Amino acid sequence: MRMYDLIYTKKLGGALTPGQIAFWVKGAADGTIADEQSAALLMAICWRGMTTEETLALTLAMRDSGTRMDLSSVPGIKVDKHSTGGVGDKTTLILGPIVAACGVPCPMFSGRGLGHTGGTIDKFASIPGLKVELTDAEFLRSLRETRFANSAPTGDIAPADKKLYALRDVTATVESIPLITASIMSKKLAGGADALVLDVKCGPGAFMKTLEEARTLAESMVAVGKAHGMRIRALITRMDAPLGWAIGNALEVMESVEILRGEHADSELAQMSFRLAAEMLLLGGAATTLEEAETKVQTTLRDGSALETLRRFVALNGGDAKALDDFSRLPQPGQAIEVRADRAGYIQAIDGRALGLLAMELGAGRKDRNDVLDLGVGIRVHAAVGQEVKEDDLLFTLFTKAGAQPDHAAYQATIQWNEGTISPSSWLLATIA
Repeated sequence: MRMYDLIYTKKLGGALTPGQIAFWVKGAADGTIADEQSAALLMAICWRGMTTEETLALTLAMRDSGTRMDLSSVPGIKVDKHSTGGVGDKTTLILGPIVAACGVPCPMFSGRGLGHTGGTIDKFASIPGLKVELTDAEFLRSLRETRFANSAPTGDIAPADKKLYALRDVTATVESIPLITASIMSKKLAGGADALVLDVKCGPGAFMKTLEEARTLAESMVAVGKAHGMRIRALITRMDAPLGWAIGNALEVMESVEILRGEHADSELAQMSFRLAAEMLLLGGAATTLEEAETKVQTTLRDGSALETLRRFVALNGGDAKALDDFSRLPQPGQAIEVRADRAGYIQAIDGRALGLLAMELGAGRKDRNDVLDLGVGIRVHAAVGQEVKEDDLLFTLFTKAGAQPDHAAYQATIQWNEGTISPSSWLLATIA
Protein backbone atom coordinates (compact mmCIF):
# COMPACT_ATOMS: atom_id res chain seq x y z
CA MET A 1 0.00 0.00 0.00
CA ARG A 2 1.34 3.44 -0.95
CA MET A 3 0.45 6.84 0.51
CA TYR A 4 0.70 8.23 -3.02
CA ASP A 5 -2.37 6.20 -4.01
CA LEU A 6 -4.37 7.40 -1.00
CA ILE A 7 -3.53 11.04 -1.75
CA TYR A 8 -4.37 10.61 -5.45
CA THR A 9 -7.69 8.89 -4.71
CA LYS A 10 -8.80 11.59 -2.31
CA LYS A 11 -7.55 14.38 -4.59
CA LEU A 12 -9.99 13.10 -7.23
CA GLY A 13 -12.83 12.91 -4.67
CA GLY A 14 -12.79 9.14 -4.20
CA ALA A 15 -13.48 7.28 -0.96
CA LEU A 16 -10.75 5.58 1.06
CA THR A 17 -11.25 2.11 2.50
CA PRO A 18 -11.00 1.43 6.26
CA GLY A 19 -7.77 -0.48 5.55
CA GLN A 20 -6.24 2.48 3.74
CA ILE A 21 -7.24 4.88 6.50
CA ALA A 22 -5.85 2.56 9.20
CA PHE A 23 -2.58 2.30 7.22
CA TRP A 24 -2.29 6.09 7.09
CA VAL A 25 -3.14 6.72 10.75
CA LYS A 26 -0.70 4.07 11.99
CA GLY A 27 2.08 5.40 9.78
CA ALA A 28 1.42 9.01 10.78
CA ALA A 29 1.54 8.06 14.46
CA ASP A 30 4.71 5.95 14.33
CA GLY A 31 6.57 8.17 11.86
CA THR A 32 6.82 5.67 8.99
CA ILE A 33 4.77 8.01 6.79
CA ALA A 34 6.36 11.36 6.02
CA ASP A 35 4.69 14.47 7.42
CA GLU A 36 4.50 16.04 3.95
CA GLN A 37 2.44 13.10 2.68
CA SER A 38 0.09 13.28 5.67
CA ALA A 39 -0.20 17.02 5.12
CA ALA A 40 -1.11 16.44 1.46
CA LEU A 41 -3.83 13.96 2.41
CA LEU A 42 -5.16 16.30 5.08
CA MET A 43 -5.50 19.07 2.50
CA ALA A 44 -7.24 16.70 0.07
CA ILE A 45 -9.68 15.70 2.83
CA CYS A 46 -10.23 19.36 3.69
CA TRP A 47 -11.22 20.06 0.07
CA ARG A 48 -12.98 16.83 -0.89
CA GLY A 49 -14.51 15.78 2.43
CA MET A 50 -15.25 12.27 3.69
CA THR A 51 -18.29 10.04 3.83
CA THR A 52 -19.75 9.00 7.19
CA GLU A 53 -18.15 5.57 6.67
CA GLU A 54 -14.75 7.14 6.05
CA THR A 55 -15.10 9.45 9.03
CA LEU A 56 -16.02 6.52 11.28
CA ALA A 57 -13.03 4.55 9.98
CA LEU A 58 -10.75 7.52 10.69
CA THR A 59 -12.25 7.94 14.16
CA LEU A 60 -11.75 4.28 15.05
CA ALA A 61 -8.21 4.18 13.65
CA MET A 62 -7.28 7.21 15.75
CA ARG A 63 -9.00 5.72 18.80
CA ASP A 64 -7.09 2.45 18.34
CA SER A 65 -3.74 4.23 18.00
CA GLY A 66 -3.51 4.20 21.79
CA THR A 67 -5.09 2.66 24.87
CA ARG A 68 -8.80 2.56 25.64
CA MET A 69 -10.37 2.93 29.07
CA ASP A 70 -12.26 -0.13 30.26
CA LEU A 71 -15.14 1.07 32.43
CA SER A 72 -17.03 -2.23 32.42
CA SER A 73 -16.36 -2.76 36.13
CA VAL A 74 -18.46 0.34 36.94
CA PRO A 75 -22.19 -0.51 37.07
CA GLY A 76 -24.64 1.48 34.98
CA ILE A 77 -24.66 3.39 31.71
CA LYS A 78 -21.65 5.70 31.69
CA VAL A 79 -22.46 9.11 30.19
CA ASP A 80 -19.96 11.73 29.04
CA LYS A 81 -20.37 15.31 27.78
CA HIS A 82 -18.27 17.24 25.29
CA SER A 83 -18.38 20.95 24.57
CA THR A 84 -16.67 22.59 21.60
CA GLY A 85 -15.75 25.38 24.02
CA GLY A 86 -16.29 29.06 24.57
CA VAL A 87 -15.42 31.96 26.85
CA GLY A 88 -16.69 31.28 30.38
CA ASP A 89 -17.79 27.72 29.57
CA LYS A 90 -17.67 25.90 32.89
CA THR A 91 -20.63 23.55 32.42
CA THR A 92 -18.59 20.43 33.24
CA LEU A 93 -17.96 21.63 36.79
CA ILE A 94 -21.70 22.06 37.28
CA LEU A 95 -23.32 19.18 35.43
CA GLY A 96 -20.80 16.46 36.34
CA PRO A 97 -21.67 16.47 40.06
CA ILE A 98 -25.39 16.85 39.26
CA VAL A 99 -25.46 13.81 36.97
CA ALA A 100 -23.41 11.75 39.42
CA ALA A 101 -25.71 12.75 42.31
CA CYS A 102 -28.62 11.40 40.26
CA GLY A 103 -26.91 7.99 40.14
CA VAL A 104 -25.51 8.08 36.61
CA PRO A 105 -21.74 7.46 36.33
CA CYS A 106 -20.11 10.45 34.66
CA PRO A 107 -16.56 9.77 33.33
CA MET A 108 -14.97 12.83 31.73
CA PHE A 109 -11.58 13.56 30.21
CA SER A 110 -10.96 17.26 29.82
CA GLY A 111 -8.27 19.46 28.32
CA ARG A 112 -6.11 22.39 29.21
CA GLY A 113 -6.75 25.63 27.42
CA LEU A 114 -4.61 27.30 24.76
CA GLY A 115 -5.77 30.84 24.12
CA HIS A 116 -8.56 32.65 25.96
CA THR A 117 -8.88 31.26 29.49
CA GLY A 118 -7.85 27.86 30.73
CA GLY A 119 -9.65 24.62 29.97
CA THR A 120 -11.67 22.52 32.40
CA ILE A 121 -8.51 20.96 33.79
CA ASP A 122 -7.08 24.42 34.55
CA LYS A 123 -10.26 25.38 36.36
CA PHE A 124 -10.10 22.25 38.50
CA ALA A 125 -6.37 22.87 39.07
CA SER A 126 -7.24 26.11 40.87
CA ILE A 127 -8.62 23.99 43.73
CA PRO A 128 -5.56 23.56 45.98
CA GLY A 129 -4.14 20.05 46.01
CA LEU A 130 -6.61 18.55 43.54
CA LYS A 131 -4.94 15.98 41.33
CA VAL A 132 -5.99 16.63 37.73
CA GLU A 133 -4.01 13.87 36.03
CA LEU A 134 -5.41 10.62 37.37
CA THR A 135 -4.04 7.17 36.69
CA ASP A 136 -6.47 4.62 35.28
CA ALA A 137 -6.86 3.11 38.75
CA GLU A 138 -7.51 6.50 40.36
CA PHE A 139 -10.00 7.40 37.62
CA LEU A 140 -11.93 4.17 38.18
CA ARG A 141 -11.86 4.61 41.95
CA SER A 142 -13.27 8.12 41.63
CA LEU A 143 -15.99 6.89 39.29
CA ARG A 144 -16.94 4.01 41.60
CA GLU A 145 -16.88 6.01 44.85
CA THR A 146 -18.38 9.32 43.71
CA ARG A 147 -19.83 8.40 40.28
CA PHE A 148 -17.85 11.34 38.90
CA ALA A 149 -14.34 11.32 37.48
CA ASN A 150 -12.52 14.08 35.61
CA SER A 151 -8.93 13.96 34.44
CA ALA A 152 -6.55 15.23 31.82
CA PRO A 153 -6.17 12.45 29.22
CA THR A 154 -3.01 10.42 29.43
CA GLY A 155 -0.49 10.60 26.60
CA ASP A 156 -1.53 7.20 25.29
CA ILE A 157 -5.16 8.22 24.62
CA ALA A 158 -5.50 8.61 20.81
CA PRO A 159 -1.84 9.64 20.22
CA ALA A 160 -2.47 9.76 16.46
CA ASP A 161 -4.83 12.67 17.06
CA LYS A 162 -2.06 14.68 18.69
CA LYS A 163 0.22 14.09 15.71
CA LEU A 164 -2.40 14.83 13.06
CA TYR A 165 -3.77 17.86 14.92
CA ALA A 166 -0.29 19.37 15.06
CA LEU A 167 -0.05 18.96 11.28
CA ARG A 168 -3.54 20.43 10.77
CA ASP A 169 -2.59 23.40 12.89
CA VAL A 170 0.33 24.35 10.59
CA THR A 171 -1.28 23.44 7.26
CA ALA A 172 -4.55 25.42 7.52
CA THR A 173 -6.64 22.22 7.60
CA VAL A 174 -8.23 22.61 11.04
CA GLU A 175 -11.57 23.70 9.53
CA SER A 176 -12.63 20.31 8.19
CA ILE A 177 -15.79 18.71 9.56
CA PRO A 178 -14.57 15.08 9.12
CA LEU A 179 -11.22 15.89 10.73
CA ILE A 180 -12.84 17.78 13.63
CA THR A 181 -15.31 14.92 14.10
CA ALA A 182 -12.61 12.25 14.18
CA SER A 183 -10.44 14.30 16.54
CA ILE A 184 -13.24 14.75 19.08
CA MET A 185 -14.93 11.38 18.75
CA SER A 186 -11.73 9.29 18.78
CA LYS A 187 -10.90 10.60 22.25
CA LYS A 188 -14.48 10.19 23.45
CA LEU A 189 -14.69 6.59 22.25
CA ALA A 190 -11.29 5.86 23.80
CA GLY A 191 -12.61 7.21 27.11
CA GLY A 192 -14.96 4.26 27.43
CA ALA A 193 -18.34 5.99 27.97
CA ASP A 194 -21.53 4.33 26.71
CA ALA A 195 -23.32 7.57 25.88
CA LEU A 196 -22.42 11.13 25.00
CA VAL A 197 -24.13 14.52 25.03
CA LEU A 198 -22.54 17.09 22.73
CA ASP A 199 -22.69 20.84 23.31
CA VAL A 200 -21.80 22.42 19.97
CA LYS A 201 -21.21 26.14 20.38
CA CYS A 202 -22.30 28.53 17.64
CA GLY A 203 -21.65 32.23 17.15
CA PRO A 204 -18.93 34.90 17.08
CA GLY A 205 -17.25 33.50 20.21
CA ALA A 206 -17.24 29.90 18.96
CA PHE A 207 -15.26 27.90 16.42
CA MET A 208 -18.45 27.36 14.42
CA LYS A 209 -19.65 30.85 13.51
CA THR A 210 -22.96 30.02 11.81
CA LEU A 211 -25.86 27.74 12.65
CA GLU A 212 -25.31 25.89 9.38
CA GLU A 213 -21.68 25.14 10.28
CA ALA A 214 -22.61 24.07 13.81
CA ARG A 215 -25.43 21.85 12.54
CA THR A 216 -23.12 20.16 10.03
CA LEU A 217 -20.55 19.39 12.75
CA ALA A 218 -23.21 18.18 15.20
CA GLU A 219 -24.80 15.91 12.61
CA SER A 220 -21.39 14.50 11.66
CA MET A 221 -20.50 13.63 15.26
CA VAL A 222 -23.93 12.19 15.98
CA ALA A 223 -23.76 10.06 12.82
CA VAL A 224 -20.35 8.67 13.77
CA GLY A 225 -21.46 7.96 17.33
CA LYS A 226 -24.59 6.15 16.17
CA ALA A 227 -22.64 4.16 13.59
CA HIS A 228 -20.46 2.96 16.46
CA GLY A 229 -23.52 2.01 18.53
CA MET A 230 -23.17 4.85 21.04
CA ARG A 231 -26.16 6.62 22.60
CA ILE A 232 -25.63 10.22 21.52
CA ARG A 233 -27.41 13.55 21.30
CA ALA A 234 -26.24 17.07 20.41
CA LEU A 235 -27.41 20.50 21.48
CA ILE A 236 -26.38 23.57 19.48
CA THR A 237 -25.99 26.51 21.86
CA ARG A 238 -25.34 30.19 21.33
CA MET A 239 -21.83 31.49 22.05
CA ASP A 240 -21.36 35.22 21.62
CA ALA A 241 -21.34 36.93 25.01
CA PRO A 242 -19.37 35.27 27.84
CA LEU A 243 -21.15 32.36 29.50
CA GLY A 244 -21.81 33.36 33.09
CA TRP A 245 -20.27 36.14 35.17
CA ALA A 246 -16.80 34.60 35.56
CA ILE A 247 -13.89 34.52 33.10
CA GLY A 248 -10.81 33.06 34.77
CA ASN A 249 -10.01 29.79 36.47
CA ALA A 250 -10.60 30.23 40.22
CA LEU A 251 -13.43 32.67 39.46
CA GLU A 252 -15.15 30.02 37.34
CA VAL A 253 -14.89 27.50 40.17
CA MET A 254 -16.59 30.07 42.43
CA GLU A 255 -19.45 30.62 39.98
CA SER A 256 -19.93 26.88 39.48
CA VAL A 257 -20.14 26.30 43.23
CA GLU A 258 -22.62 29.16 43.60
CA ILE A 259 -24.88 27.54 41.00
CA LEU A 260 -24.63 24.19 42.80
CA ARG A 261 -25.70 26.06 45.95
CA GLY A 262 -28.83 27.15 44.10
CA GLU A 263 -27.72 30.67 43.19
CA HIS A 264 -28.00 32.27 39.71
CA ALA A 265 -30.67 29.71 38.80
CA ASP A 266 -32.11 31.91 36.04
CA SER A 267 -28.79 32.58 34.33
CA GLU A 268 -28.10 31.16 30.88
CA LEU A 269 -25.13 29.26 32.30
CA ALA A 270 -27.30 27.58 34.91
CA GLN A 271 -30.13 26.83 32.49
CA MET A 272 -27.71 25.41 29.91
CA SER A 273 -25.94 23.25 32.49
CA PHE A 274 -29.25 21.94 33.86
CA ARG A 275 -30.53 21.05 30.38
CA LEU A 276 -27.29 19.28 29.42
CA ALA A 277 -27.43 17.36 32.71
CA ALA A 278 -31.05 16.38 32.02
CA GLU A 279 -30.10 15.10 28.56
CA MET A 280 -27.36 13.01 30.17
CA LEU A 281 -29.86 11.53 32.62
CA LEU A 282 -32.11 10.54 29.72
CA LEU A 283 -29.27 8.78 27.91
CA GLY A 284 -28.17 7.17 31.18
CA GLY A 285 -31.59 5.69 31.84
CA ALA A 286 -32.24 7.68 35.03
CA ALA A 287 -35.33 9.33 33.54
CA THR A 288 -37.79 8.57 30.76
CA THR A 289 -38.92 12.12 29.97
CA LEU A 290 -37.15 15.46 29.86
CA GLU A 291 -39.52 16.81 32.52
CA GLU A 292 -38.64 13.95 34.89
CA ALA A 293 -34.94 14.47 34.24
CA GLU A 294 -35.17 18.21 34.91
CA THR A 295 -37.02 17.54 38.17
CA LYS A 296 -34.23 15.21 39.31
CA VAL A 297 -31.64 17.85 38.43
CA GLN A 298 -33.41 20.42 40.62
CA THR A 299 -33.70 17.93 43.48
CA THR A 300 -29.90 17.56 43.65
CA LEU A 301 -29.59 21.33 44.03
CA ARG A 302 -32.26 21.65 46.71
CA ASP A 303 -31.03 18.76 48.85
CA GLY A 304 -27.35 19.67 48.40
CA SER A 305 -26.35 16.29 46.97
CA ALA A 306 -24.77 17.77 43.83
CA LEU A 307 -22.47 20.06 45.79
CA GLU A 308 -21.69 17.25 48.22
CA THR A 309 -20.72 15.04 45.26
CA LEU A 310 -18.26 17.71 44.12
CA ARG A 311 -16.84 17.94 47.66
CA ARG A 312 -16.35 14.16 47.76
CA PHE A 313 -14.70 14.14 44.32
CA VAL A 314 -12.29 16.90 45.35
CA ALA A 315 -11.42 15.31 48.71
CA LEU A 316 -10.97 11.82 47.22
CA ASN A 317 -8.46 13.16 44.71
CA GLY A 318 -6.33 15.14 47.15
CA GLY A 319 -8.01 18.54 46.88
CA ASP A 320 -8.99 21.02 49.56
CA ALA A 321 -12.76 20.49 49.73
CA LYS A 322 -13.05 23.35 52.24
CA ALA A 323 -12.17 25.72 49.41
CA LEU A 324 -15.62 25.05 47.93
CA ASP A 325 -17.16 26.70 50.99
CA ASP A 326 -14.43 29.24 51.72
CA PHE A 327 -13.35 30.90 48.48
CA SER A 328 -10.45 32.65 50.26
CA ARG A 329 -8.67 29.28 50.10
CA LEU A 330 -8.66 29.47 46.27
CA PRO A 331 -5.91 31.37 44.39
CA GLN A 332 -6.36 35.12 44.85
CA PRO A 333 -5.56 38.09 42.59
CA GLY A 334 -3.24 40.93 43.53
CA GLN A 335 -5.84 43.65 43.05
CA ALA A 336 -9.34 44.41 41.77
CA ILE A 337 -10.00 47.19 39.24
CA GLU A 338 -13.44 48.48 38.22
CA VAL A 339 -14.35 49.34 34.64
CA ARG A 340 -17.40 51.60 34.43
CA ALA A 341 -19.60 52.69 31.55
CA ASP A 342 -18.52 55.88 29.79
CA ARG A 343 -22.02 56.40 28.36
CA ALA A 344 -25.66 55.45 28.84
CA GLY A 345 -27.65 53.11 26.63
CA TYR A 346 -28.76 49.54 26.12
CA ILE A 347 -26.26 46.73 25.65
CA GLN A 348 -26.82 45.11 22.25
CA ALA A 349 -23.87 42.70 22.33
CA ILE A 350 -20.79 41.77 24.36
CA ASP A 351 -17.77 40.49 22.47
CA GLY A 352 -16.97 37.31 24.38
CA ARG A 353 -13.96 36.45 22.25
CA ALA A 354 -12.39 39.85 22.85
CA LEU A 355 -12.95 39.49 26.60
CA GLY A 356 -11.37 36.04 26.48
CA LEU A 357 -8.27 37.49 24.84
CA LEU A 358 -8.15 40.27 27.43
CA ALA A 359 -8.38 37.66 30.20
CA MET A 360 -5.48 35.84 28.54
CA GLU A 361 -3.46 39.06 28.69
CA LEU A 362 -4.16 39.20 32.43
CA GLY A 363 -2.65 35.71 32.77
CA ALA A 364 -5.81 33.58 32.85
CA GLY A 365 -5.02 31.86 29.53
CA ARG A 366 -2.04 30.62 27.54
CA LYS A 367 -0.45 32.17 24.47
CA ASP A 368 1.95 29.23 24.37
CA ARG A 369 1.57 25.67 25.64
CA ASN A 370 4.40 26.23 28.13
CA ASP A 371 2.86 29.33 29.71
CA VAL A 372 2.10 29.09 33.44
CA LEU A 373 -1.35 30.41 34.31
CA ASP A 374 -2.15 32.80 37.12
CA LEU A 375 -5.16 30.91 38.42
CA GLY A 376 -6.44 33.81 40.54
CA VAL A 377 -6.80 36.46 37.83
CA GLY A 378 -9.74 37.06 35.53
CA ILE A 379 -12.79 39.16 34.82
CA ARG A 380 -16.14 39.47 36.56
CA VAL A 381 -18.78 40.48 34.02
CA HIS A 382 -21.53 42.67 35.48
CA ALA A 383 -23.01 43.68 32.13
CA ALA A 384 -25.62 41.64 30.25
CA VAL A 385 -27.10 41.77 26.77
CA GLY A 386 -30.35 43.75 26.82
CA GLN A 387 -29.44 45.58 30.03
CA GLU A 388 -30.09 49.32 30.37
CA VAL A 389 -26.93 51.02 31.58
CA LYS A 390 -26.44 54.47 33.02
CA GLU A 391 -23.18 56.35 32.71
CA ASP A 392 -20.69 55.21 35.38
CA ASP A 393 -22.52 51.90 35.99
CA LEU A 394 -20.16 49.00 36.71
CA LEU A 395 -19.44 46.87 33.61
CA PHE A 396 -16.49 44.69 34.66
CA THR A 397 -14.31 44.00 37.67
CA LEU A 398 -10.78 43.03 36.65
CA PHE A 399 -8.84 40.77 39.00
CA THR A 400 -5.18 41.23 38.13
CA LYS A 401 -1.64 40.90 39.33
CA ALA A 402 -0.62 43.60 41.78
CA GLY A 403 0.44 46.77 40.01
CA ALA A 404 -1.10 45.86 36.63
CA GLN A 405 -2.63 48.74 34.70
CA PRO A 406 -5.09 47.33 32.16
CA ASP A 407 -6.38 49.51 29.32
CA HIS A 408 -9.94 50.44 30.28
CA ALA A 409 -10.73 51.46 26.70
CA ALA A 410 -10.09 47.90 25.50
CA TYR A 411 -12.78 46.62 27.88
CA GLN A 412 -15.18 49.42 26.96
CA ALA A 413 -14.74 48.41 23.31
CA THR A 414 -16.16 44.93 23.95
CA ILE A 415 -19.62 46.46 24.46
CA GLN A 416 -21.87 47.21 21.50
CA TRP A 417 -24.53 49.78 22.33
CA ASN A 418 -28.07 50.42 21.16
CA GLU A 419 -30.43 53.30 21.84
CA GLY A 420 -33.45 51.03 22.45
CA THR A 421 -34.27 47.82 24.28
CA ILE A 422 -32.85 44.51 23.06
CA SER A 423 -34.37 41.06 23.53
CA PRO A 424 -31.61 38.45 23.87
CA SER A 425 -32.04 35.40 21.67
CA SER A 426 -32.42 31.90 23.10
CA TRP A 427 -29.27 30.10 24.17
CA LEU A 428 -30.60 26.82 22.69
CA LEU A 429 -30.53 26.98 18.90
CA ALA A 430 -31.20 23.36 17.88
CA THR A 431 -31.09 19.74 19.00
CA ILE A 432 -29.71 16.86 16.93
CA ALA A 433 -30.54 13.26 17.80
